[in-house]
Amino acid sequence: MPHVRSLLPSGPFAARPLVVTAEPDVLDDLLRLAAGAGAELEVAGDGGSARRLWQTAPFVVVAVDALGTCLAARLPRRPGVVLVSQDVQGGDVWRGAVELGAEHVLVLPDADQWLADRLADAAESGGPAGALVAVVGGRGGAGATTLACALAVTATRCGRPTLLVDGDPLGGGIDLVFGGEHAGGVRWSDLGTTRGRVPAAALDGALPRMAGLSVLSWGRGDSARVPVDAVQAVLAAGRRANELVVVDLPRPLDECARAVLVSASTALLVVPNEVRAAAAASRVAAGLALLCSDLRLVTRGPSPTGLTGDRVADALGLPLLADLRAEPGLDRALERGEPPARRGRGPLAAVCRQLVDELLAPVQDRVV
Repeated sequence: MPHVRSLLPSGPFAARPLVVTAEPDVLDDLLRLAAGAGAELEVAGDGGSARRLWQTAPFVVVAVDALGTCLAARLPRRPGVVLVSQDVQGGDVWRGAVELGAEHVLVLPDADQWLADRLADAAESGGPAGALVAVVGGRGGAGATTLACALAVTATRCGRPTLLVDGDPLGGGIDLVFGGEHAGGVRWSDLGTTRGRVPAAALDGALPRMAGLSVLSWGRGDSARVPVDAVQAVLAAGRRANELVVVDLPRPLDECARAVLVSASTALLVVPNEVRAAAAASRVAAGLALLCSDLRLVTRGPSPTGLTGDRVADALGLPLLADLRAEPGLDRALERGEPPARRGRGPLAAVCRQLVDELLAPVQDRVV
C-alpha cells in the first residue's frame, strides 16, 4: 500500500459567527445585517465572555468598544477576525487591531455589503471553506482526470459532500466519465455571466448529480471561454456548500486555471513512471509551484524501464504523495461510463481513501 503524506491541517466545524460588543446601537446594526444575510449570531459582551467561542466560530466581528477587553483577555490569534466601527478611528485603534490579529478594520455603514456577504458565507457553510484540490497531468494521458474523478467519488462514498469541477474546456466534458452527458442540470455555459457572490444552495441544487456527487462540466458545444471572475464566484460557492472541491485542470494554464491554483489548498501533479513523462512534467511543475504553495506528486505505474515513483519525485524535486499501481480493467470501465473507484476496490480506491482521510477533518470532529 503506498504511503500518503499529510496535506492539510484539519479542525472542527463551527455553527455561527461571533459578535463581540456591548454597544446596543452597534449590535442592532450587526443584527440587521445578519438578518438580511440569513445568518444567526452568537453575541458576547466582552473579550472574557467571548473566549468560549473564539477559536471555533467560523467568523468573528469585534466592535471597537470591545477591543480593549479582547486585548486584556489575551485571546489567541486566529484567522477570520474583523474590527468594526461606526466612524473613522485613530492610530490607537489600528495598533490594537494589529495586536488582536484582525484582518480588516471596517467602517459601517460603508462596509455593510462586504460584511453582509461574509456573514452570508458563514451562514451557508456553517464553518470554514471546504478544501480545494487541483489535479493536473504532467503530460497528456497521465491519468489526472481519472484521479480527480476517483478522489471525488471516494469522498462521496465516505459521506463527505463533494463537488467535481471540469476545468479543461477542451477535454470533452468530465460528465462523460460518469456516462452523464445527457443528465439535466447547469453546465459552464450557463454560468459564464456569473458575477459577485453566488448562493451556495442555489448552485448545488442546479448542478447535475452523478454517482452521488455534484458535477460541473463543459458541454460538447460550449464556448471555451468563461470569465475568471465567474470561475472564482462559482468555486467560492462550491467551497461553502461542500467539504471538498476537486478541479481537473489542463496542462496549458490559462487565466482561469491560474486563478484556481492560486486559491487551491493543494495541487496534485500526476506523472507516469516514464523518463519522457518526467521530463515533460518538469516544466509543468515549475509553473504550478509559482501558483500553489502545496504541490504534491502522484506517480503511476507500471514503468517499462523499472523507473520508480521515488526516482521521479527526486528528479522533479517534489514530495511523493502516492505511487499508484496499475489497475486491470480500469480503462475498459471508463469507456463504459463507469466512474473510477465506484466500487471502492483496487489500488486507486485505496489511495483515494487515504487522501480523503488526510484532506478532510474526521466526521466525529464536526460540531453541529
